[in-house]
Amino acid sequence: MRVYVPSTLPGLAEAHKTGELGPGPVTAYAVTPGLREWYVSDDIEELEYAALNRAAAASLRLLAADPAAARRRVVVAFDVPDKEAVADPDRGLDSAGLGEVRIAAAVPLSKAAAVHVDADDADTDVSAAAAALGAADHGDDDAQFVVDGAEDHDLLWYGVQEIDHLIG
Repeated sequence: MRVYVPSTLPGLAEAHKTGELGPGPVTAYAVTPGLREWYVSDDIEELEYAALNRAAAASLRLLAADPAAARRRVVVAFDVPDKEAVADPDRGLDSAGLGEVRIAAAVPLSKAAAVHVDADDADTDVSAAAAALGAADHGDDDAQFVVDGAEDHDLLWYGVQEIDHLIG
């Protein structure tokens, strides 16, 4: 199963240093039955893109909690055995938990398939979105519009051999 783990550039640097993303449990996003039902598609590429975007939104939350982090969303893609990525059945159709899975232990960075990161030109919108997230969570429509602006930027794909370049 392909899972998408939200992170930040400092988080990616720490994972590069320690060799793993964690400690467990690790929250990730994947194509779950709930995500399939919500997205109403059988196209696996569309569903994986939806899971990637859920992870990007979770990365934005990590950025909001870490004002010192570079304002770039980071998602690390891993392929894990299906049994290792467990969806919470109580959150199956809860919109906040769509596609969310838990991996019990830290995930070795050597198992990463790719890294997805915002381009430099997303910095202003991602920074504004991270700052507006709290107000958006409390129902402010203008703040939600700002948060949605970060989603206008697609994350770029990087091979795992490029992590040194990303964190350097």
